[in-house]
Amino acid sequence: MATPISWAQDVITCDLCDNPTEQFCNNCQVSLCVDCVSKHVDSRKSLPHEIVPFKNRKKPMVCEAYCQQCDGPVCFKCILDNHKGDDGVELSKVVANKKEEIEKDTNEIETVIIPKCEKREKETKVRASKCTAKYEELEEETEEHRILWHKEVDTIFNKFCCLIKSLRDDHLHTLETHQNDLKTLIPEMKKTVERNKEILNNDRLSEVINYKSNIIEYRNIQTDIHFEIPSLNAKIVQGSELKIEVGGYMSTLTHNLDLFTSELNKVIATIPTKVKPLLKVVCVGSDKAWISGKDTTIYCVDIHGEVQDSIKTASLERPTDITLTKQGDLIYTDYKNKTLNIVRQGRIEVLVTTQEGWKPRGLCATGSGDVLVNLYNGSRNKIVLFQGQTVKQEIYKDGNGKEIFKRGKFKLLLSENNNEDICISDPNANMVIVLDNVGCVRFRYDGTPARKEEVFCPSQVVTDSMNQIIVADYNNDCLHILDENGQFLRCVNSCELNSPYGLSVDTEGRIWVGLCYSGEIKVIQYMK
Repeated sequence: MATPISWAQDVITCDLCDNPTEQFCNNCQVSLCVDCVSKHVDSRKSLPHEIVPFKNRKKPMVCEAYCQQCDGPVCFKCILDNHKGDDGVELSKVVANKKEEIEKDTNEIETVIIPKCEKREKETKVRASKCTAKYEELEEETEEHRILWHKEVDTIFNKFCCLIKSLRDDHLHTLETHQNDLKTLIPEMKKTVERNKEILNNDRLSEVINYKSNIIEYRNIQTDIHFEIPSLNAKIVQGSELKIEVGGYMSTLTHNLDLFTSELNKVIATIPTKVKPLLKVVCVGSDKAWISGKDTTIYCVDIHGEVQDSIKTASLERPTDITLTKQGDLIYTDYKNKTLNIVRQGRIEVLVTTQEGWKPRGLCATGSGDVLVNLYNGSRNKIVLFQGQTVKQEIYKDGNGKEIFKRGKFKLLLSENNNEDICISDPNANMVIVLDNVGCVRFRYDGTPARKEEVFCPSQVVTDSMNQIIVADYNNDCLHILDENGQFLRCVNSCELNSPYGLSVDTEGRIWVGLCYSGEIKVIQYMK
C-alpha cells in the first residue's frame, strides 16, 4: 500500500491547471478537471470532442500518415474523420525527406558556411587591428599638431608679452627721464626766485640793469608727457577666428575652408609675346591683357597672343608701371618726366606731375577711382594716394615714426584688396607688406611658411574675388597664396613658372602670370 506521500506524487493533474484529472478528451488526448472541460471545448470549437471519465480514456492512435494541408502527422482514424478530404501521404516518406533535408543543411553549414564565417571572422579581426592602428596613428598625429598649434599660440603671446614689456620700459624710461629733468630744474628755478627777490630788495641799480630774464626758457619747459597706454582687444569667432591686438600690433589665427587644392592648378593657355623682359600684365575682361616691359610701347594681346592694340608712350620713355581704371582707361607712369599719364580714346593726357625730387614707379587704380603711386627720391620709397591731381594721403612711416619701407633701388608693386587693404610687394626687404586703408601696417609676409629653398623674392602682388593675396616669387618660380589676414594657404608651383613677374586676375577668376625672360603668359585655373 502506497504511503500518503507517494500517493500524492502519483496524482495526474489537469493539462490546463494543477487540479486532479477527472475527465479526458479522447479526440485531443488532453487530461481535464471538471472545471476545465468547458474551457477546453470552447477553445477548440471547430473540432469534435469525445469527453469521457479519465479511467475510460482511449490510448492514442499511432500516427502513420502525414496531412500536407495541415502540415502535421495524423493517424488513419483522423484521416477518415477530422482530416477527411485533405491530402495525406505516408509518414515514413515525409520523415525520409526531412532527414535528407536535415543532412543536406547540416553538410552545407559544416563544410561551407562555418569555414566561410571563420575566414571572415579572422579577416575582420585583422581589419579591426589595422583600424585600431590607424586611429592610434591619427590620434598621435593630432597630438603632434596640438603641440605645434600650442607652440604657435605661445609664440604669438610671447611676442605680445615682449611688446608690452618693451612699451612699458619705453614709457617708464620717458617718465623717469622727465621726472629727473624736473627734479634738477626745480632747485635751479628756486635759486632764480631767491636771486630775483634779493635784487628787488637790495635795489642795486647795476644788478637790475644787468638782469637777464630766463622766463621764456622756464615757460617752455615741458611739464607733462603725453602718451597712451595701449589696451588689449581680443575677438573670438567660435570655430573660425582668434584675433588679438595690442597697441596697433595684431595677430590672427584663422580656420579656413580649403578652397584651393594643388590638383586644381591647370594651365588653360600659354601665350607667346614679343615683350622681353615681360614686366607687367593687366587683364582686360576674360581674354585680353595689356602688357609692358622695357619697350616704349604698351601692347594689348588676346589669349591667342594676337596684338589687338598698342600705345607708344608720349615721351618715348618706357613705362615704369601700368594699371587700368574702373572705366577701363590705361594709366602708366613716366619715370623720367615724373608724370602719371592716362590714355583716353587713344589720346595720352598727363594726369599728375609729381612733386620735386620724387619720381613715380609702381601704381594701381583703386576701387574708389583714386590712384596709388610709389614715389622714389633716389633712396627712399613712399606711397601716395592721388584723388585727381590732389594728394589725399602719404604713407611712409608707422605709428612709431619708423620707415615702413626698406630703402633700396627696387620699385614697390601695389594692389588694392576688396576690403580696401593696400598690398605692397617690397623687393628691397624681400617682404610683402599689407596696410589698412588709413596706412597702418596690418601684417608682413616674408615667405617663410612656404619653406622654399631660395630667398623669397616678391615681384607683382594681386588680389582676387575671395580677398586672397597672390604673390609672384621670382626666385622660387612659384606663386604664394595668402588669405586676407596674411595666413599662408599654399603655393602654385606645378605649372613651369620660370621667373614669374607680372600678375593679373581675369573676370573668369583665372590668373595670368607673365614670365620675365621668356615673355610668355601662363593662364592658370587655380580656384574651385
